[in-house]
Amino acid sequence: MRNATPNSLLILDEIGRGTSTYDGLSIAWAVVEHISDPKLLGAKTLFATHYHELTELEGRLNNVNNYCIAVKENGDDIVFLRKIIPGGADKSYGIQVAKLAGVPDNVIERAKDIVEQLVENDVVIHASQIQELTKTKVKRKDELELAQISLFDTVRDDDIVNSIKELDISNMTPMDALNKLNELQNKIKNRW
Repeated sequence: MRNATPNSLLILDEIGRGTSTYDGLSIAWAVVEHISDPKLLGAKTLFATHYHELTELEGRLNNVNNYCIAVKENGDDIVFLRKIIPGGADKSYGIQVAKLAGVPDNVIERAKDIVEQLVENDVVIHASQIQELTKTKVKRKDELELAQISLFDTVRDDDIVNSIKELDISNMTPMDALNKLNELQNKIKNRW
């Protein structure tokens, strides 16, 4: 991006991948905003991503258009039709792709259980419940039940109050405000 001009063609794949979900999404979102803004760059770009949230940028940002590959489903099986169509993907096919790649069936079935829980609930709130579900479904060699300290139960009232005080509401987009509110609400729900 540093050396690109408005006449450049950028091809970007999975920006933000390998970081935490919120960090990765934030990086990818900021990259799209920067590249699509003619005052900052305005280069033609092909941007492949797994972040469904980025599809919201079409219509919010000029020059941003969503395309996806057409998929034919037959139960749990999928066929990529090698045809690019307008719009964002209507769902994720990660588990089906893992199956195509040869991941063992028991791992695929477990992934389906986990994804149902994650889709229905907030990941942070229910991570400990998913861990408990894992303990009941997976047999351990030694069958020891070890209590696990949650990494999410460390929020104090002062942390939440300070986060609210530091907000610059006047300069937040509605989406930023909703994301921040969701983050604060999750922190409150995950206290000791």
